[in-house]
Amino acid sequence: MLRAERGISRRELADALGVHYQTIGYLERGEYSPSLHLALRIAAHFDVAVEVIFATAPFPRLGSVTADHD
Repeated sequence: MLRAERGISRRELADALGVHYQTIGYLERGEYSPSLHLALRIAAHFDVAVEVIFATAPFPRLGSVTADHD
Protein backbone atom coordinates (compact mmCIF):
# COMPACT_ATOMS: atom_id res chain seq x y z
CA MET A 1 0.00 0.00 0.00
CA LEU A 2 2.80 2.45 0.86
CA ARG A 3 4.57 1.68 -2.38
CA ALA A 4 1.47 2.32 -4.47
CA GLU A 5 0.47 5.44 -2.53
CA ARG A 6 3.90 6.93 -3.17
CA GLY A 7 3.90 6.04 -6.86
CA ILE A 8 6.89 3.71 -6.64
CA SER A 9 7.05 0.68 -8.93
CA ARG A 10 8.05 -2.74 -7.66
CA ARG A 11 11.23 -2.52 -9.69
CA GLU A 12 12.12 0.91 -8.25
CA LEU A 13 11.61 -0.31 -4.70
CA ALA A 14 13.54 -3.51 -5.39
CA ASP A 15 16.45 -1.51 -6.84
CA ALA A 16 16.47 0.81 -3.83
CA LEU A 17 16.57 -2.18 -1.47
CA GLY A 18 18.96 -4.31 -3.50
CA VAL A 19 16.54 -7.20 -4.00
CA HIS A 20 14.89 -8.80 -7.04
CA TYR A 21 11.64 -7.10 -8.09
CA GLN A 22 9.77 -10.41 -7.71
CA THR A 23 10.67 -10.36 -4.01
CA ILE A 24 8.56 -7.23 -3.62
CA GLY A 25 5.61 -9.00 -5.25
CA TYR A 26 6.01 -12.00 -2.94
CA LEU A 27 6.09 -9.69 0.08
CA GLU A 28 3.01 -7.77 -1.02
CA ARG A 29 1.02 -10.96 -1.59
CA GLY A 30 2.08 -12.41 1.77
CA GLU A 31 3.90 -15.30 0.10
CA TYR A 32 7.25 -14.44 1.65
CA SER A 33 8.30 -13.21 5.08
CA PRO A 34 11.33 -10.94 4.94
CA SER A 35 14.39 -11.23 7.11
CA LEU A 36 14.53 -8.75 9.98
CA HIS A 37 17.26 -6.87 8.11
CA LEU A 38 15.12 -6.51 4.98
CA ALA A 39 12.03 -5.54 7.00
CA LEU A 40 14.00 -2.79 8.74
CA ARG A 41 15.41 -1.55 5.42
CA ILE A 42 11.90 -1.37 3.92
CA ALA A 43 10.62 0.57 6.94
CA ALA A 44 13.58 2.94 6.76
CA HIS A 45 13.01 3.45 3.03
CA PHE A 46 9.44 4.58 3.72
CA ASP A 47 10.42 6.40 6.94
CA VAL A 48 7.88 4.52 9.07
CA ALA A 49 8.08 2.12 12.02
CA VAL A 50 8.51 -1.50 10.96
CA GLU A 51 5.19 -2.32 12.68
CA VAL A 52 3.38 -0.08 10.20
CA ILE A 53 4.39 -2.46 7.40
CA PHE A 54 4.75 -5.81 9.14
CA ALA A 55 2.42 -6.94 11.93
CA THR A 56 0.72 -10.16 13.01
CA ALA A 57 -2.65 -8.36 13.15
CA PRO A 58 -4.09 -5.95 10.60
CA PHE A 59 -2.86 -2.41 11.12
CA PRO A 60 -5.32 0.47 10.63
CA ARG A 61 -4.62 2.84 7.77
CA LEU A 62 -2.60 5.79 9.00
CA GLY A 63 -5.32 8.29 8.10
CA SER A 64 -8.15 6.26 9.62
CA VAL A 65 -7.06 6.32 13.27
CA THR A 66 -9.22 8.64 15.35
CA ALA A 67 -8.77 9.65 18.95
CA ASP A 68 -11.39 8.65 21.48
CA HIS A 69 -12.54 11.78 23.29
CA ASP A 70 -14.37 10.91 26.53
